[in-house]
Parts: sequence; C-alpha cells; structure tokens
Amino acid sequence: MRFALTSAAVASLVASASAHATWQQLWINGVDAGTACTRQVTSNSPVTSASEANIACNVHLSNSNVCPIRAGDVLQVEMHQQQGDRSCKNEAIGGQHYGPVTVYMAKVSDAKTASPNSAGWFKVSEGGLMSNNPDYFAVQVLNDNCGHWSFTVPQDLAPGDYLIRAEVIALHAASASGGAQFYPGCFQVNVSGSGSANPPTVKFPGAYGSSDPGIAVNVHQDLTTYKIPGPAPYGSAAATVATTKWPTAATWNTANQPATVPTTYVGANPPSATATTSTVVIPTTTASTPTSTPSTPAGGAALYGQCGGVGWSGPTTCAQGTCSKLNGKLTIS
Repeated sequence: MRFALTSAAVASLVASASAHATWQQLWINGVDAGTACTRQVTSNSPVTSASEANIACNVHLSNSNVCPIRAGDVLQVEMHQQQGDRSCKNEAIGGQHYGPVTVYMAKVSDAKTASPNSAGWFKVSEGGLMSNNPDYFAVQVLNDNCGHWSFTVPQDLAPGDYLIRAEVIALHAASASGGAQFYPGCFQVNVSGSGSANPPTVKFPGAYGSSDPGIAVNVHQDLTTYKIPGPAPYGSAAATVATTKWPTAATWNTANQPATVPTTYVGANPPSATATTSTVVIPTTTASTPTSTPSTPAGGAALYGQCGGVGWSGPTTCAQGTCSKLNGKLTIS
C-alpha cells in the first residue's frame, strides 16, 4: 500500500531525488545501433514544464546519421541514468520515478535537420498503470528490462524520414503543482515500405498540459485508474487499466546487454562533431555472405565482434585485417 505525502514531504522528495536519466540507444530487430542515430541530450536533467520548447526532444546535439528501418520492424529504445553506463545493475531511472512510458513518431522531410517543434507527432506505443495489484507503472517495466522499451513500427506507414520520440514522465512529486518531470529523447530514422498512412498528429508543446489528470496526480496512493497523457496510440483503442498481479519476468534478455560503452558499430561510425552526412547500415538476416572470411587468431574475437574498450575483459585480437591499434586504441578497418 502506498502512503500519502504532505506538501513538505513532496518538496523534500523533489530536492533529494537525483536519479535522472536519458534515452541513449536504439535497437532494430534485435540489432544494437547504439547512439548512431540518437539526438544525444546534453545532460540527464529533466524538462520541468510541458509548455517548454524542449519538451519535444530535450536539449540535444545534432547528428548527421539516419538509421534505416522498415515498416513493421520491432524497435527498442534504451534509457540509462548516466551517459556511457549501460549496466543492468543500475535502474534505468531510479528514485521511485513512477510514471508512464510513451513513444511517438513524426514524419519529416529531413530527419537530420527537422525541428521537433514544427513536426506533427503521433503516438505508436504507451504504457501507464500496468497493474494495480499492487500498483506497477511502465517505468518499473523499463527498470525490470535494463532500460529497454519495445514497440512495433506501424506496418502501413508511408515511407520517408521520421523522428522517433521516447518519453518517461516521472510522477514521484507530481502531487505538487509543477512537480512532474519529463524525460524525452529523439532518434533519426528512415522508414521503407509500401504503406501510405499519415496518422493524425499533435504538436510539442501542446499534446498535453501540466494540469492534465495523468500529469497532476498523486502516485503515492493506491490507484485503480490512470489516464496516460496525450492521444491514443495510432491504430489502437484507448488503453485499459490492467488488473493482473505484479509481473515478475523481464521481456528483455539482459544477458545480451553490454555492460559499458563504447559499442562496436557494424558498418557505421558513431556520430561525432566532424561526421559527414551518412546512413547507418544495419545488418539483416538476408544480407549476402562474403566470398571469403578473414581468419581469426586462436582465442580472438569474431569478425565485427568487440575486441576492446573501457572495462573490456574479453579477447583483444580480431579477425585478420579487421582490427588495428592506433595511439593505444583499437579500431575497425
């Protein structure tokens, strides 16, 4: 059972809660694209007002990469508290930051340069009060799955460039006016397919307000209902409140999760200040087989496997002709 908090207790909670977080990585059909097409935010601090311009994608850096995806693909967005730490030992967002998780998409002419405030957004995934026996919010699902939230790109979407917007709304202090914390983050993709759908859209800011019932709410009490902010997901009926018991099984295989960055990008370079415009190459199961495979030294990493990095304790030799060492750093050639 949850307990009621006084105004003074809420103020103290706001001051002491420091478990902030950011959306960092994107997975495409189980392939880790890392931060290759992420609009990386400049800090892990939240947006504190639904009317701020930064409610769209937070304060972020530019990125000249776009990840290719297909309509119908299964994606995962990944959140962690600190940049560079993908450890499953730490909660994705701690401090009892209970609240909903939502994912939006917006069709744009150029994902690399599009303004998120000018874009028209439609929701493709949401989770709120997943269970009320006891209360179990979507943020807890995120934490139980090493920061991963899975969703499917609508099968009938028109092809073209899109922005993807993932968001956590932390409600631990939302019983006080203006106490909700917003954690949005965006990714740049190009969708291929034969669809033609252009769903109805909303704007950020404007999709919801700080006084909406799903934002101005006391989550430190037993809840039987909860209204997720924003529109219903495209192609879905309005969400219903789950009445199942507290889930116990994670849906993400945390054994496959990297412990720390850097991530080895397959066929692409991670974004940098001097990066040239490019499209990230994501391998698929239908990719052609090379006519020859470089030999791998005994005990060495396989082709495209990780062979170095901070905290890496595995093999440091690679398939012949694919790794080199420059100024003490391993690189892929």
